[in-house]
Amino acid sequence: MLTHYYQSSLEWIELRFDTDNSLTHLYFHDQAPDKLHETNSTNPFISRVTKQLDEYFTGSRKEFELPLSLSGTDFQLRVWKELQTIPYGVTISYRELTERCGFPRTAIRAVGGANGSNPISIIVPCHRVIGANGDLTGYGGGLERKRALLELEGVLLPL
Repeated sequence: MLTHYYQSSLEWIELRFDTDNSLTHLYFHDQAPDKLHETNSTNPFISRVTKQLDEYFTGSRKEFELPLSLSGTDFQLRVWKELQTIPYGVTISYRELTERCGFPRTAIRAVGGANGSNPISIIVPCHRVIGANGDLTGYGGGLERKRALLELEGVLLPL
C-alpha cells in the first residue's frame, strides 16, 4: 500500500493506492499530516490522480478517469457504483439513491450507511446525496466540506 498526501483547496487529502496502482482511499485531514515523508510524487499514477484532482478543484474536470479498487460488501459496492452515476453538479436524495440501487424503501438507512462508509470520497461522489427536503445531511468529511464541494460544482444550496 502506498500513501500520498495532497494539498487541496479545502484541506489536506490522504490518498492510498494498492500495488496495482488503483486508488483505494481518499480521506480529508483537518491539518497537515505528520508523515509527509511517505509521499512519492514521482509515481506516474500518483501524478495522474493529483492532476485530475487539481482539475476538479479548479472546475475544469467534471468526471474522473481513474482505476479504483473498492472493497466492501455486495450491498456497499452496489451503492458506491450507483454514486458514480450521479453527474457533476447534480444532487439526489437518499430515497432516490435507494430506488436507483433497486432496494426497497425500507433500506434507506442502510443505503445512507453505505454512502457514509464510502472510502473514496469526491471521486465516488457521496457528497452529491442530500436529504429529501434539500438539506445537507451527513458527510464523513464534515458538512462544511460537503457544502464546499457542492458549491464548487455549482449547486445552489439554501443558507
